[in-house]
Amino acid sequence: MRNLKYFYSSFIVTIIGIIAAVMLEPEHKIYALYLIIVLALLEVSLSFDNAVVNAKVLNKMPKKWQKIFIWIGLPIAVFGMRLIFPILLVSVTTSLSFVDVFRLAVNNPDAYQSALELGFPTICAFGGGFLIMVFLKFFIAEKHEIYWLHAIEKNRFISALRNYPGGYIIIALIIGYTVLHYASDAQAGTLAMAFLMGLMVHEALGILNSLFGGNMTGKVMQNGLMGFIYLEVLDASFSFDGVIGAFAISTNIFIIMIGLGIGAMFVRSLTIFFVEHQTLSKFRYLEHGAHYAIGFLAIIMFIKIYAHVPEWLTGTIGIGLIIIAFIHSIRANKKDALIPTGEQ
Repeated sequence: MRNLKYFYSSFIVTIIGIIAAVMLEPEHKIYALYLIIVLALLEVSLSFDNAVVNAKVLNKMPKKWQKIFIWIGLPIAVFGMRLIFPILLVSVTTSLSFVDVFRLAVNNPDAYQSALELGFPTICAFGGGFLIMVFLKFFIAEKHEIYWLHAIEKNRFISALRNYPGGYIIIALIIGYTVLHYASDAQAGTLAMAFLMGLMVHEALGILNSLFGGNMTGKVMQNGLMGFIYLEVLDASFSFDGVIGAFAISTNIFIIMIGLGIGAMFVRSLTIFFVEHQTLSKFRYLEHGAHYAIGFLAIIMFIKIYAHVPEWLTGTIGIGLIIIAFIHSIRANKKDALIPTGEQ
């Protein structure tokens, strides 16, 4: 029961969300409740691996910034990424103003969904570019004391590439070229720019981290503000899929925002739980599993530029990889426990 304290805020947000949903749909209360539960589960399933990666960053941040990530980051996640961003995207990709798109979303959600889907390939190119950088930097640029899948993580090619500082960027560019090679002439330029923006945002955050890393004030910025910005960008990349997929469940943007917002809050609570309980250190392969899930999500986003991939598949792959990593971690811990201390 002690562990429930990490989810009190999530339960409060859930209650507020349910009340808001009932007020929005007074004649269909049960149906509205059902929709927000499904949407919340969709968000958690798609972003569970995000919670693991977030925990890695939060581990290095002061308590103050951990709380800011929960309370300030939540409105950004709920209203920014799940309400304002989709409307802004449609406004940019059409000749409509922000206000006109908002009215369209409220009064004609089907037309709004169609307009949003037109910009989805660009979203996938940007999000896929950013996430593939997160995946490649972890496995190629960073050196680890523990490896999970040695055939992949410690083969000759990867080991040699790890000695070259920019190796992961070259691999990312090759992947981008391969993916966008099949884009139509009308889309190729826009998609290429979106993909490169994903890479640039990831590297820009890394550069800022380095700039602020030289003194005590810098370390606070690196562990606080820069970590917060990195987490928000990462959350944005993870939320793209859920925002679009949510329209398969409901076309009411406010119901979508409430459902996905509740899911986002639980993901944040899980992140704090992982940090407080040092979950990543106790289960050695969990971080690896989360990054493999990020890599698969990036690939799925690239595929979605050209074809539909069901959201349940995306969520299942992410959770499945983390479960496998969790089980392997438990087995490794038990194996270590059987070895005498002097032989370890």
